[in-house]
Amino acid sequence: MKITHVRAYYKAAPDPDVKAVDDVSLTIEEGEVVGIAGESGCGKSTLASVISLTTKPPLYLKGGTLELDGEVIQLTRELKAPDGWNGLKVALLPQRALNSLNPTARIAKFVVDVVRAHDRSIKPEQAIKMAQERLEFLQLPPRVLDSYPHQLSGGMRQRVVAVISTLLNPNLLIADEPTSALDVSSQKQLMLLLRQLLANGFIKRIAFITHDLPLLSNIADRIAVMYAGKFIEVGVTSQIVEHPRHPYTHALISSTLDPSPEVRHHRLEGIKGTPPDLRWPPAGCRFNPRCPLVMDICAREEPPVIGDENDFALCWWFQQQKEKRAAAGQLKEAEAK
Repeated sequence: MKITHVRAYYKAAPDPDVKAVDDVSLTIEEGEVVGIAGESGCGKSTLASVISLTTKPPLYLKGGTLELDGEVIQLTRELKAPDGWNGLKVALLPQRALNSLNPTARIAKFVVDVVRAHDRSIKPEQAIKMAQERLEFLQLPPRVLDSYPHQLSGGMRQRVVAVISTLLNPNLLIADEPTSALDVSSQKQLMLLLRQLLANGFIKRIAFITHDLPLLSNIADRIAVMYAGKFIEVGVTSQIVEHPRHPYTHALISSTLDPSPEVRHHRLEGIKGTPPDLRWPPAGCRFNPRCPLVMDICAREEPPVIGDENDFALCWWFQQQKEKRAAAGQLKEAEAK
């Protein structure tokens, strides 16, 4: 999956449009889990609706491309999702499973409705058999199909919805904060289930959206940190969590409770200030009004991409530190000679 220069804005007339997703690019390789992290309102869920082509007014597509399975889609305001995109190529695992289920119908009815909404050639009994086999393979009780949603725990409901969302073996699963309403034990079970679906080829790649960076360290191969509608840092999980390059990433980690032994005694620090109003985003780096390391150039010019598309930071301070290290290295080499 390749996302290139994607822009999606909310109409806010008579004010300027809200630049919710503003020139975003990201690649998710086959077999990979990419975490998308950031504060509420940074554009994570808006990006999910763009990728799944489920945008609704006042949100509209402003530009960019999506590439999946060799198909390239130009994002325009009038774009309609191609046949087979939703459910077959891209599936969405929503945040609250109970809201997805009909409280007056058994789970089996939901299975039939979901599967046949995407492929009318599949008969109801075939859909139920598919679900039974998938649940059994994943060591989940097939009897849940005869249950009403209220008869299942919150964790089981979320796992069942995850299974149903992927019955048609989508190329990409977008998990939009699927663990936010779950306890720690249920979170772990859901993440193990998603990894199992990926390992067995039922899905090819996962975009896992959350504000919880420590949670991503347990499931993501790479992390893309989003702030004010832009990706400000992308890298392998260990790099992002242990050696963040962007001041916002560092602040986000410092403001999140992490129960791991090496950091659980660290003092939590909130991120000062508030995210910018994306009708009038600040000039230069969008984090500059809140950044403790801000320099004059940060408020004047947009920072460059330092790295490549799969591993970069968008930060003037990081560029300065990189240049200093390079100069120090050259000085040592000269002295050695």
